[in-house]
Amino acid sequence: MFPMEAVILRTILLLLAAFAMSMTGHALADNATFDPPLDARLNEQVVMVPAGEGLRDRLETTIFKPDGRGPFPLLLMNHGKQPGPSKQQKRERFVYLAIEFVRRGYAVMVPMRTGYGQSTGDYRDRGCDMTASAFGQARDLRDVLEYARSQSWVDAQRMVVAGQSYGGMAVLALATSSEPGVRAVLNFSGGLRYDNSPCDWQATLTKAFGLLGKYNHIPTLWLYGANDSYFAPPLVAQWHQAFVGAGGHARLVDYGAFKRDAHLTVGSRDGVAYWLPPTLTFLRSMAMPVKPIVEIGEPPALPATGFAAQTDVDAVPYLTERGRAAYKVFLGRLQPRAFALSASGAWGWAEEGESPDLRALASCQQLSSVPCQLYAVDENVVWTGAGAAAGSHD
Repeated sequence: MFPMEAVILRTILLLLAAFAMSMTGHALADNATFDPPLDARLNEQVVMVPAGEGLRDRLETTIFKPDGRGPFPLLLMNHGKQPGPSKQQKRERFVYLAIEFVRRGYAVMVPMRTGYGQSTGDYRDRGCDMTASAFGQARDLRDVLEYARSQSWVDAQRMVVAGQSYGGMAVLALATSSEPGVRAVLNFSGGLRYDNSPCDWQATLTKAFGLLGKYNHIPTLWLYGANDSYFAPPLVAQWHQAFVGAGGHARLVDYGAFKRDAHLTVGSRDGVAYWLPPTLTFLRSMAMPVKPIVEIGEPPALPATGFAAQTDVDAVPYLTERGRAAYKVFLGRLQPRAFALSASGAWGWAEEGESPDLRALASCQQLSSVPCQLYAVDENVVWTGAGAAAGSHD
């Protein structure tokens, strides 16, 4: 496919994705949550993995893998817990991490644990007993590993388990047993925080990390940033000392400040430069593959159109005064970012994370009766006006 054809195809797909989510109305706040389309570059698919007592539960699990039959080394990646009911948490993908591992020949599995998203069962929460909570989450990981070992495309002798936030603590609980084929564990900003609770969560968590270290069987790499909004460096240092002081095997990497919040590094496009180098060094020492062997093309970028300077708020079409105020806010947001609008006066924007262009379109389209289009992506105005309805209405 030629570059211009790829750009045209991506534009058509963006418009179709936006129109498919259309509703009525004319304005919306930022950053709608949605389930992105499957990524064909990574052979992405979603399966329901048996888990729990008698394997009666089903875990919504995203799989990425290279072309071919394998067997591939495996990365099992685990999510954290977002605010609010666990059932409302959308499917986690960690697509930037998945790209780097598929590029190195790995298959990647990202399960939604029991009680999250479309997985069945109830969320396990033991309150102030954070050790019990971590082990409760680790039960699902063992079931997913058992499923993975039964798949012909998985190299059951070369596996890595990773987790972010609450998922990071869960993988440290998993590492208290010798899991066949699991050579390394990656802890991205792992921990569990309970604000406004009757327990001293910091002291309780330090004690829990000591217990996890006492029974640790698998080498671990810990990656935390200096401006983590959940876990400050002095607290992380206490956890690490408790872990290794009890006999655990853990290398702690403080990669410094990352944008506004280092707790979100592994889910960010720009975070790859922070976590990937120390991760590859660690995996190499565990005799795991680290060299890129799979070519993964980048999605074609929409070209700048020169319609107007991005900072020219008055040039943006269709927007009401409230919409122009929102656009001014957007101009101060982090990249990757995107702003979408429609002839109805609706608008939406998204920053950071995965697919900000599609998220901005979805945010706009939720309250627009006509198709939304992208106006700005990162530092460029990409607006063409093609397909826009004549005039506007509120």
